[in-house]
Amino acid sequence: MNSSASSAVNGGVSFWYADDGLPAVREPLTGDASADVVIVGGGYTGLWTAYYLKKAAPFLRITVLEQKFCGYGASGRNGGWLYNGIAGRDRYARLHGHEAAVRLQKAMNDTVAEVVAVARAEGIDADIEQGGVLEVATTPAQLARLKAFHAQELAYGETDRELYGARRTAERIRVADAVGSTWTPHGARLHPVKLVKGLAAAVEALGVTIHESTPVTEIRPKHAVTPYGTVRAPYVLRCTEGFTAALKGQRRTWLPMNSSMIATEPLTGEQWAAIGWAGRETLGDLAHAYMYAQRTADGRIALGGRGVPYRFGSRTDNDGRTQEATVAALRDILTRFFPSLAGVRIEHAWSGVLGVPRDWCATVTLDRSTGLGWAGGYVGSGVATANLAARTLRDLVRQDSGQGGRTELTELAWVGHRVRKWEPEPLRWLGVQGMYATYRAADRRERRYPDTRSSRLARLADRVAGRH
Repeated sequence: MNSSASSAVNGGVSFWYADDGLPAVREPLTGDASADVVIVGGGYTGLWTAYYLKKAAPFLRITVLEQKFCGYGASGRNGGWLYNGIAGRDRYARLHGHEAAVRLQKAMNDTVAEVVAVARAEGIDADIEQGGVLEVATTPAQLARLKAFHAQELAYGETDRELYGARRTAERIRVADAVGSTWTPHGARLHPVKLVKGLAAAVEALGVTIHESTPVTEIRPKHAVTPYGTVRAPYVLRCTEGFTAALKGQRRTWLPMNSSMIATEPLTGEQWAAIGWAGRETLGDLAHAYMYAQRTADGRIALGGRGVPYRFGSRTDNDGRTQEATVAALRDILTRFFPSLAGVRIEHAWSGVLGVPRDWCATVTLDRSTGLGWAGGYVGSGVATANLAARTLRDLVRQDSGQGGRTELTELAWVGHRVRKWEPEPLRWLGVQGMYATYRAADRRERRYPDTRSSRLARLADRVAGRH
C-alpha cells in the first residue's frame, strides 16, 4: 500500500464531515432581532445550552448565532472522546479544597452517562461505544507518571478505575512497548459530527432559532452584534471556545491551540486481530506531548496530537488544513504504537483549535450585573465538559432570572473562576512554541534514556505553561 501522506485528503473541515457529509447551511440573520437568551456559537456548548434551557423553560425565546455552520469548530473536528477528564481540577482542589474537586469530578463522571442517555432519548445515532478510556505507558518515566495518575484518580473518588501491567494491557490493545495502563469505564467513543448534527436538529425541533453564516463581531451587555444586525437579549452567552480570540476585546482571553488528526483507511480483519482493540476503548498515552485515538465504527484508526501548536496572533486555520510535517509526525506515532500498520494508507488529515486559558482551567460563568455568560477553556476535554457547562449555564440563567435557585451545579468549583489574560505577541507565540518543543524533547529523551523520573525539560515546560 501507498504509505505516503500526499494522497490523503487534507482539510475539508474534518474526516467526520467527509464521512457523514457537510450540512445544508441554515439561513443567516436578516436584521435586528430580540430574544430572551442569545447564544453565540453553534458547537457543543452552545447547542447543549440551548437544549437544556429550552427543555427547562419552553417559553424562552432562544437564538443561536453561528459564524459558519453548527459544528464547524472543535465540535466537528475532535477525536470523539466522550470522557470524564476536566481541565484545572488540581488547581480547583488547591483553591477550594479536595472535596470541592471531588464533587467536580463526580459531576464529570455523571456527564458521560448523561450525554449517552440524551443521545439515546433524542434518537441521535452517533456511533457511541462505551468502551471506556485506556491510557498506556511505553517508557519507565511514563509508567511512573501513569501510576501516580491512577492513584490520584482514585483519591478523587474514581473507585472503578483499574490499573494494568503489560500483559493485561495487551489483552485490551496490543500497543508496542506498552508496560502498563490505566482504564476507566467513564468514557465512550463517538462520531463527533453525527452528535452535533443530531443535537442541532433536536434543538430546532424544540423551537430554538439557529442562524448560521452569521459571525458575531462583538458581544456587550444585552447585545450580540453581527454584520447583518444586532440581536438584543437580557442574556448573551459566549460559547465560542477556540474561536473566542476573534471577538472584539477577547484576543488574549483564551489561546486557540491547534490539535491535528489523521484517519487511516479501514483496516482488514487480520490487521484488527493483530492489534486487538475489541473493546473499542478510546486510547491515549502518558507522553508529555500526548496522543489520542479511537477505533471508528467503520474500522479505521483516527489518531491525533499537537502538530503546530499555535499560529501567531491567535489566528485559526482555513477549513482544517494541516501541514504535511504534522501528518508525518502523527503517522510516526501510529506506526510506533502499531508497527504492523507500517503500510497502511492515511486517507484524511485535518486540524482544529481548542480554547486554552492562561491557567489551563475550564470555567463557566454568568455575570449577574451584565447578563453576560460564558463557558469553555476545555483544553481538549470538551466533548463531555461542554455538556456539564451547558447544564450549569442553564441553572445560572434560571437562578438569575428567578426561575430557580442554587443547585449542585451552580456550586461547583469552576463556576465564576476568573483568570488573567495571555501575554501579548510575540511573547505568546514564543512561549507556546518553546513549550511544546520542550515537551517533545522531553519525550524523545525519555525514550532514549529509560529512567523512572520524568525529564526535567518537561517540568520546565510545565512552569512556563502555568500548569502548576
